[in-house]
Amino acid sequence: QVQLVESGGGSVQPGGSLRLSCAASGGTFSNFIMGWFRQAPGKERVFVAVITRSGDSTSYRHSAKGRFTISRDNAKNTVYLQMGSLRPEDTATYYCAASQYYSAFTLTGSTIDSWGQGTRVTVSS
Repeated sequence: QVQLVESGGGSVQPGGSLRLSCAASGGTFSNFIMGWFRQAPGKERVFVAVITRSGDSTSYRHSAKGRFTISRDNAKNTVYLQMGSLRPEDTATYYCAASQYYSAFTLTGSTIDSWGQGTRVTVSS
């Protein structure tokens, strides 16, 4: 397992932007496929975005396409989620996840065993 710590959450108005960061430690970061999930109040945790080990390929949930960008810096052991054109429905706790298996990044990520503690994002006017 790798230890993950998210940061960058906060409150923003609709249409605004935020950049989330996730710092990893305790493992060889470049060996892990990294991703973001989110959990809205009263709902289950769901997939948001994933990035391959080298960063050459990414994938997003439909509602995030064109608004969110996942990236990573293997020299800094950090993965980012740049979020733009934020909507109230993006309000959630965002979790960073790591796995050695791309197939683990399913809708709920139920087989992923490395998670951060979460960072809260609130989009409201």
